[in-house]
Amino acid sequence: MAIKRRAYFDCFSGISGDMVLGALVDAGADLHAIEVELRGLGLEGWQISADRVRRGAISATHVRVATREEHHHRGLAIIVNRIRNANLAPRAAERAMKIFNRLAEAEARVHGMPVEQVHFHEVGAADSIVDIVGAAVGFELLGVDEFFCSPLDVGAGQVQTAHGTLPVPAPATTELLRGAPVYSSGIQRELVTPTGAAIATTLAAGYGEMPAMNLRAVGCGAGSADNAEKPNVLRMLIGEAPAAEAREFWGAPVTVLEANFDDMSPQLYGYFAERALEGGALDVFSTPAQMKKGRPGTLVTILCEPEQSRRLAELLFRETTTIGVRAYDVRRKTLDRELVPVETPFGEVRMKISRLNGSVLNAAPEYEDCRKIAAARGVPLKQVMAAAALEYERQSQPRAAMRGVTRE
Repeated sequence: MAIKRRAYFDCFSGISGDMVLGALVDAGADLHAIEVELRGLGLEGWQISADRVRRGAISATHVRVATREEHHHRGLAIIVNRIRNANLAPRAAERAMKIFNRLAEAEARVHGMPVEQVHFHEVGAADSIVDIVGAAVGFELLGVDEFFCSPLDVGAGQVQTAHGTLPVPAPATTELLRGAPVYSSGIQRELVTPTGAAIATTLAAGYGEMPAMNLRAVGCGAGSADNAEKPNVLRMLIGEAPAAEAREFWGAPVTVLEANFDDMSPQLYGYFAERALEGGALDVFSTPAQMKKGRPGTLVTILCEPEQSRRLAELLFRETTTIGVRAYDVRRKTLDRELVPVETPFGEVRMKISRLNGSVLNAAPEYEDCRKIAAARGVPLKQVMAAAALEYERQSQPRAAMRGVTRE
């Protein structure tokens, strides 16, 4: 099995798109090679450069993207189409699209609108697109396979945006950071931007202390501000997983919470399951059980990250009739998953794609997308799902052919 190369985002002073790009260049990613790939996006009127700067006691690389663009309210479909047509390395393109999809989902939740109606403001500008796609290209140039992230210092105070003055972290950033460990050092500045949050939370496989690695490179990427309190720098550590760990098939431990019921209304369970999933549970399900004295009952099982277990156990006590909860850790193996939008005759549908070692094993239309389209267009649900699957299959053929081409 090939040894995996991993990157660790050390976000002691937050994270932004230009900080990520600066850290990659500082770690050895060739800026000219990144720019060549970015020109394939077809964006006009931008230039990219890198300078050595000092932020406090740390020397770092600051990547600047200068643009003459004035109007930049781009929708998700426009950006995704540019990425698809840019002839990027497949993994770089997939990561960039995944980041923008996550951004769109966060904006949709904040503004209470469908994803397809979201128009990006700041993150739709050429410089933000360059930051995100450039980061995806840089990760590919350095051969990064997996990502980890420290707790994130979000800053404090207020920030000026296209939507007016907003609290720090901004609403979209807050949505993106759901489930991630965050804190505020009290610095009166936005330290985690939506672009930075989207990159970190989309790619990170875990949060906390730096994972074990054979360190190969360290990159320091500077932000635009020069804070007096601490250096405005993202440190990125890149290395290879230990050989023994590279042979490890199972993922990091997750926690299982269990409780038995023989006296609870099914209506309460349905409400509890919704609350648990909203609260960060990875999965919630019930199983028929034979209770003592021959009574039929139900076993409710929650799968969650270890750091979420206490909060979800408390939710079990509050929202159900249980008087006891069991907890134990298990290992699991999950396929790499992402949402890829496809355009059907009925509208855009996201496909859920699952991969093992880079090979697609499963592709299924997102049910909620198909349900909404079927209801709005008055067509059978199965017809919408079939059209989405057919369109993905049609688009995947050129992708499969490209994987066999060696890029220089």
